[in-house]
Parts: sequence; C-alpha cells; structure tokens
Amino acid sequence: MTHRLPIALAFILALAVSCQAEAHEDQGNKMNDVKTMIENGALVLDVRSPMEYNMGHYPESLNIPITELQKRIDEVGPKDRDIVVYCASGSRSETARNFLKSMGYENVINAGGLSNMPR
Repeated sequence: MTHRLPIALAFILALAVSCQAEAHEDQGNKMNDVKTMIENGALVLDVRSPMEYNMGHYPESLNIPITELQKRIDEVGPKDRDIVVYCASGSRSETARNFLKSMGYENVINAGGLSNMPR
C-alpha cells in the first residue's frame, strides 16, 4: 500500500498539470475569439460601476453597470449582435453573460476582467 501512494500522487500531479495546460490553452483561444469579435464590430460591454469605468476602460466600450443591465437592456441592441462583456475580475461579467443569454442574446462571451481585454 505504501508503494501505491507515491504512484497515486504522481498521477494526480500529472493530471493537475495537464488540466492547467488545457485551461491556459482554452483561455488563449477565448482571447483570440474576443479579439476577433471586437475587430468584427462586437459591442464591448463594461458592467462595472461608473466610478470604475471612469478610472479606466476599454476603448469605445459601453458602460452599463450590472445593477442597471435589466432596465437598460434596450441599449444593448439586437439579440443577434456579438457582445463581449467584461468587468474587473470576470464575476460580474459572467452574471451579465448569463442574464443576456437568458434574454435571448445568442453571441455573448465573458472576456473576464479589464486586464484580460486584448490590447
């Protein structure tokens, strides 16, 4: 039994490293998708507070705080429009993405935080 423990730990470590590499690759692919969507005219939606937005934001982004998204949904535009959502860390933008999807918006991607946005 004591010989199995190092083998099991090595297997778990290898699996964790493999999963981390896949997650990094998925993140890279997502950022390529984000960049392509923006280049093709997607709406860039910043769901942070106005104060956060005024401290710095992605060029030409629309600021609709997550707390106001439901009542300002008409500003988002047509439901077949490509939308890239971001916030500070990716949490609020994931909530916004889920809300937009539930409202029938088809092409919505959570880009994460402002620091994740393409340069």
